[in-house]
Amino acid sequence: MEVKNWVRLEFPSESVNVLFARTAVAVFASQLDMTLEEIEDIKVAVSEAVSNCVIHAYRNTSGNIVLECRYSLEELEISVEDFGCGIPDIVQAAEAGYTTVPEERMGLGLVFIHELMDHVNIASEVGKGTKVIMTKNIPQNRG
Repeated sequence: MEVKNWVRLEFPSESVNVLFARTAVAVFASQLDMTLEEIEDIKVAVSEAVSNCVIHAYRNTSGNIVLECRYSLEELEISVEDFGCGIPDIVQAAEAGYTTVPEERMGLGLVFIHELMDHVNIASEVGKGTKVIMTKNIPQNRG
């Protein structure tokens, strides 16, 4: 990927920062030739990824979240990283209905991320944190 532009943000795992993160990514993505629907999909995916950090990664504690965005002529890549508890079983965590907080959550965050983005890669280590890398293809030759 030949990067044309990028941004890196770091912020505390506070729920108020979910809106901040989705808005920041939407503004960054608005530089690209994407429809409002595509940008809305990106906003929802970022909201879910950052919410997962706030709710699940730090589990009633706090820590930092790193959000990075970069784009080339072909794709927008967004990574959301935490340094929390990690995910013991990524396959199970990505199943519809799985959640570590069943009394409050539906367990659809990773399902939505996979549905809304063109490619998703999740790396996690228990006790060290999780990094979700989401890619959205940039449509070529819209006319």
